[in-house]
Amino acid sequence: MERKTSRPPLAGITLKQLRALTAVAETGSNVAAASRLNVTPPAVALQLKIIEEEAGLPLLERGPDGLCPTTAGEELLATAAKIESALSECGEALRALKQGEGGRVSVGVVSTAKYFAPRAFAAFARLHPNVEIDLYVGNRADIVRELERFHRDIVIMGRPPEKLDLVTKVVGAHPHIVIAPIDHPLVGKRGLKLAALAGEKWLVREHGSGTRLLMERLFDEARATPRIAMEIGSNETIKQAVMAGMGIAFLSAHTVSLELKARQLATLDVRGLPAMRSWFAVRRADKRLLPATALLWDYLTTRGKDFLPRVA
Repeated sequence: MERKTSRPPLAGITLKQLRALTAVAETGSNVAAASRLNVTPPAVALQLKIIEEEAGLPLLERGPDGLCPTTAGEELLATAAKIESALSECGEALRALKQGEGGRVSVGVVSTAKYFAPRAFAAFARLHPNVEIDLYVGNRADIVRELERFHRDIVIMGRPPEKLDLVTKVVGAHPHIVIAPIDHPLVGKRGLKLAALAGEKWLVREHGSGTRLLMERLFDEARATPRIAMEIGSNETIKQAVMAGMGIAFLSAHTVSLELKARQLATLDVRGLPAMRSWFAVRRADKRLLPATALLWDYLTTRGKDFLPRVA
């Protein structure tokens, strides 16, 4: 008697369908997804219909900003990201086999790290000219999202997320301080309490920034709430605003080392500061470590500290 073999779940799903689902989830509409994929909207709709029939569950639902994934859709999107990552890794491995020492590494750095990371990458590139580096800069939430989607081989950040399976290594110390205009009346005062500064006009980074999270944690510990005068999504703009006398700010000392040396900004002497944290090199434990990535990882984790700004 012939035995019937059951069809494996999701056996009929194709890469084309997964890419259509990913494009719609990221753009919010069939039309925008079709434009990204260089196909027609009906073609995208057909792929979505087939993949939903294969999954046996709705994968997208209408939200205020367009189409967004359901819980089942998120599961398939996570699988799609792993597949795309594996294909990319395979391509890089094949290219490395053809070129010898070479390949491409996708790196991400939080915006605060842009004050030293590019110099480290440039020094690495001089030693390994055949290795290409694709650099992405964003705030902490952006960088975590890049890790979640397998888009980056290595990232440099201040506080690795706990929910992902990661390999992390300390690059070096990362001090945070309070800066003020050079003519601020508290410049030169010793042993200021953070809680006593709560009433000052604070210029702060946006929500999702690692600097903002650390500042809020320190004020919580001091049982005080800072007076937020302005929320600014750029360290450079915050520095200029402080110089102009618009308020004070809590920033990474590495972002203001040049301005402090040039006496364009001053540091307030606050008890318990600088708040010492660490810079980390981070990569996913479940992402294949290719030769070019291994070279850069070893360089950053052994030499990265040499490129940190000197802060008095």
